[in-house]
Amino acid sequence: MAVIVKYVVERNGEEKMTFTSKAEADAYDKMLDMADELFELLGDCELLSDESQQEELAMFLAQRREDVLVALGAKRKAAPAKKAKPKAQKSEPAQDDDQAA
Repeated sequence: MAVIVKYVVERNGEEKMTFTSKAEADAYDKMLDMADELFELLGDCELLSDESQQEELAMFLAQRREDVLVALGAKRKAAPAKKAKPKAQKSEPAQDDDQAA
């Protein structure tokens, strides 16, 4: 019999997501906390009268936290990863079938 550990993220008595890693569950829970805070902030916006739009926008912004921080100037954009230069391989001159014989 196998024992499987699962981490469940629950909000207001409702199961939101299940993870096999505590770190992933904590990250998702933190993202939901941000979405809740953003929802409250967006409640002050007169442009979003529909509560479902507020919720969707709050979740969108929370999911893209890193991009939002860069856009607000709170964080620098990550430099693109440098590609490793391929090692030069010694190439042997190609031989035609006529010359190989």
